[in-house]
Amino acid sequence: MASRMSDIRIWTAALVVIGDEILSGRTQDANIAQLAKWLNLQGIRLVEVRVVADDMAAIAEAVNTLRVRHDYLFTTGGIGPTHDDITVDAIAAALGVGVIVHPKARAVLEDYYVTRGGINEARLRMARVPDGAELIENVISGAPGIRKDNIFILAGIPRVAALMLESLSGTLEGGRPLISRTIGCWVPESEVADILRETEAAHHGCQIGSYPFFREGRGGANFVIRSTDAAVLDACIADLAERLSGGGWEPVIDGI
Repeated sequence: MASRMSDIRIWTAALVVIGDEILSGRTQDANIAQLAKWLNLQGIRLVEVRVVADDMAAIAEAVNTLRVRHDYLFTTGGIGPTHDDITVDAIAAALGVGVIVHPKARAVLEDYYVTRGGINEARLRMARVPDGAELIENVISGAPGIRKDNIFILAGIPRVAALMLESLSGTLEGGRPLISRTIGCWVPESEVADILRETEAAHHGCQIGSYPFFREGRGGANFVIRSTDAAVLDACIADLAERLSGGGWEPVIDGI
């Protein structure tokens, strides 16, 4: 289920971003970055993201594919009070279970809306969950997120999703967080491709990513080294700096 960068168990997650508004360009997604950062702190890698329409079949296919491919699957969007919020129905169908009104979710919503016009049919939709699911706390609007097995159903609104993630902090099994350091260099990445490949191969447990840029009328690149082991990471950084210097290029620690 999980991939390996070294001999240490690597826990993986995927994200399904749900919503016609994302695919049409009306809304720019902000949940991918915040989920990736949060997952890394839990020792989990976000390794796959799909964006799907508000379509039952598309959501179910993505969920059933990704939930067995990774340790965890997150979804964002489609759990609001309107008719096109179909994420709960689609995931329940994908899992072969029914949809119920969760009694605790109903109580939370009734309490939240007691001074806001009361509960109604639309608001009650936000208490619906796949049968057997647990709730994820939402302190902003009361409408909870949902956990069913290894699937975490979050709000599409980034600030609400962030609070749901906060309530999950420290509750998921994971590995060691991925750490990173950067070296910059005023050199086209094509000229140092062999150095990057050879350095990465010499340091088991490290990954090197190259990010080129063009500034001040010339080209350069920042090289980001990632590992779960600080000592291995430091050794790789030192080796790459030495190799760049040996080739006649001045490395800039922490990037340009």
